[in-house]
Amino acid sequence: MIENRALRKEQPDFKFNSQNLKKAEDTIKIYPEGKQASAVMSLLYLAQDQCGGWIPKSAMEYIADFLKIPHIQVYEVANFYTMYNLSPVGKYLIQVCRTTPCWLCGSEEILNTCKRVLKIDVGETTEDNLFTLKEVECLGACTAAPVVQINNDYYENLTPDRMKEIIEELSNN
Repeated sequence: MIENRALRKEQPDFKFNSQNLKKAEDTIKIYPEGKQASAVMSLLYLAQDQCGGWIPKSAMEYIADFLKIPHIQVYEVANFYTMYNLSPVGKYLIQVCRTTPCWLCGSEEILNTCKRVLKIDVGETTEDNLFTLKEVECLGACTAAPVVQINNDYYENLTPDRMKEIIEELSNN
C-alpha cells in the first residue's frame, strides 16, 4: 500500500478538461443503459491525448470512477492494448510493425535504422525527449509493408533510407 501512495504523489491528479469531459459524456450516451463501461477504450484515448501521449495511473482511476467500474478493469484494458502508453513518451512515438508481413518485407532493417539513427533501443526515449521507439504487433497495413506509425501518421513501403529521411525531417520540426 505504501508503494501505491508514493505513486499517487508523483502523478498529478487527473480530470478531463472541459472539452474532453463533453466528449466523454457524449461517448457514454452512445451505449445502452448499463453498458457504459464499454466506453473505456475511448476514454483512455481521450486521457492519453490530454496527457501528452501517455496515461498516468491517476487518469485510469479517474476513468474507472467516471464509469463506475472497478479500477482493475481499466488497468486491464490499458495494459492489454499497445495503443496505450503507461509511461511518458517522446514528442514522436515511432511504432515499428513486427508481424510476419512487415518482417518479411524488411521491418527489422527499419527498426535497426531507427536504433542506429536515434541511438536508442526499443522502449527507450532519446535524451531530448523527441523520439520514443516501440515495437508493435500489426498496424493493419500489411499490403504496404513494412509499415511504421509515428503518432497518428502511417508511413508505408519503407526502406531504411526513407526511414532515416523521416527521422531527420521530424528532428528539424
